[in-house]
Parts: sequence; structure tokens; C-alpha cells
Amino acid sequence: MKSLWLENETLSYSENTPKPVRADEALIRVRLAGICGTDLEMVRGYYPFTGVPGHEFVGEVLEAEDKRWIGQRVAGEINVSCGECEQCQGGRKSHCENRTVLGITDRDGIFAEYVTLPTQNLHRVPDSVSDEKAVFTELLAAALEIPQQVHIRPTDRILVIGAGRFGQLIAQVLQLTGADLPVVARHPQQQNLLKERGIRLIAGEDVKPQRWDVVVDVTGSASGFGLARQAIRPRGTLVMKSTYKGEMQVNFSSIVVDEINIVGSRCGPFAPALRLLESGEIYPLGMIAAEYPLNHGLEAFEKAAERGVLKVLLRP
Repeated sequence: MKSLWLENETLSYSENTPKPVRADEALIRVRLAGICGTDLEMVRGYYPFTGVPGHEFVGEVLEAEDKRWIGQRVAGEINVSCGECEQCQGGRKSHCENRTVLGITDRDGIFAEYVTLPTQNLHRVPDSVSDEKAVFTELLAAALEIPQQVHIRPTDRILVIGAGRFGQLIAQVLQLTGADLPVVARHPQQQNLLKERGIRLIAGEDVKPQRWDVVVDVTGSASGFGLARQAIRPRGTLVMKSTYKGEMQVNFSSIVVDEINIVGSRCGPFAPALRLLESGEIYPLGMIAAEYPLNHGLEAFEKAAERGVLKVLLRP
């Protein structure tokens, strides 16, 4: 089959990748896929991986043991768990000790014509939600994990630092809480999209220190974390919502003294994400910068890596 292939931090296009076969999983034809920041970091060596990358997609089920799935348009959760380890038994399946992760850890991803996933990972996409919206399901679900982890009140002051692919959806999600919500956004397109949604902007140099109840860092950079640490008030909550290849120097003594809560935040709930896309309360289409056919995937990655570019899509 046709696919992109990542090996030794080198991305290539192949027409000879074996079609995935897992007897106990559904076979899915990929209809549309999205390139996210994690995919770009994978190419840069953030995590050692060989295989088909990618994890944001909408597809159609072609084969499944449960015939009710066949023909259904679906989005899929990226963590495949064993169901038996201590983490799974404790209800923490996304942290399964034996998990594989779509396009990231020990499992081929979705920059291909076909992919397989267990049916328990699949969610039906409502008919009224277009492929172009549905491809944002995984990213939106991850944004929704923040209010799952942190109790946010309408009286809270929230600061989001970073307004790229992920930061845009996080800002839209947190806007629904009614809290005071400015966003640090550097690029004009990012700023314009936020303005269109009625979300207030703030320059990094105007961020007052120790003022904010909740700060969400979506920059994946040491400088972004530095600004977040400066902004958070004592006993506030700092949410880390991005990963990157590298290390940061952190003054943990000041975090202890100021009693800062640091929350790592990763994957989130798909069902409410699909409901928000269906209702129109979240609108991601303005983020789409370009769409490429799969055989132009290398060009698509180059486009996605350009400064200020938001979402680039691939259509197999």
C-alpha cells in the first residue's frame, strides 16, 4: 500500500508498505489525516520510531469481527491497551504498561491508505460532521482533557501560551468555561483566528507575573515554560500540554516555595469532542492551511513545518 515511512529520523514515501493485518482488529481505510506537532517532532527525533507515523485521522471501517462497524465513518483513540495490567485495572488505560500508540510506539500510524485498530478504540462520526472537522477529533479530545484534570471556575484567570495547531483548540475549549482568557499568540494568522472567535490576545511582555490562576503552556519550548512559570500565581496550576525533544532547567525550589501545581496533560475524551464538533461550538476549519495527496506527503511535512502554519491535511 501507499504510505509515508519514518526510519532513522528520515521520512520517505513508499508504495510497497505491507497492508496491515491484525485478526482481532478492524481494518480501516483512511479518508483524511492531519499532521500535528508531535509528527514533526518525531521526524526531528523526539522519540525513536520506525514505521508509518501519524495519529490524527478519520476513516471508514472495511472489515471487523463485529459487522455493525463495517461501513461506519470513525475516529480512533491512539492508545491501544492490554486491559490486564495494573494501570488498566485502575482505569488508566491510556497509561497501560504494555500499550502501543498509533504512529508513535510499536504501532504503524495513519499516513497510509489503511490502518488497523481495536473496535473499542473507535468512535462513530456523526453524519453532520464533515471529514475536515472529524480529523480534528483526537486533537480536540486532548484539549478537553484540561477541564477534566483541572477544576476551572468562571471567576478564574486563565492564560494560554502558544496559539499553534493545539493552542487554537485549547483556547476554544477554555473559552467555554466563561473564565477570563487571554492568549499569547505570535503570528498574525494565529491572532486573526483567535479574534474571529472573540478570544482576547496578550503580548508576552504584557503578561504580569504571579497573576494567573491557571496557565497552559502549549509552546513545547523552554522559553514558553519560563513565561508560564513567571505568570502563575502561588498555589496556581501550570498545565504542560506539549512535548518536544530537549531538556529544560527548572528551579524546583521556587516551585516548592510557591506551592505550584504542575499538571502533565495528554490524551482526552473523544465522545464530547465529537459532540462539540457536531454542535458547532468548536470550529476548527479556519486552521486548515493546505491539503495534499499522500504521494506529496514530504511536501506536506515541509509546509506543516513552516513558521505560523497551522493544520496541513493528507488525503490517501
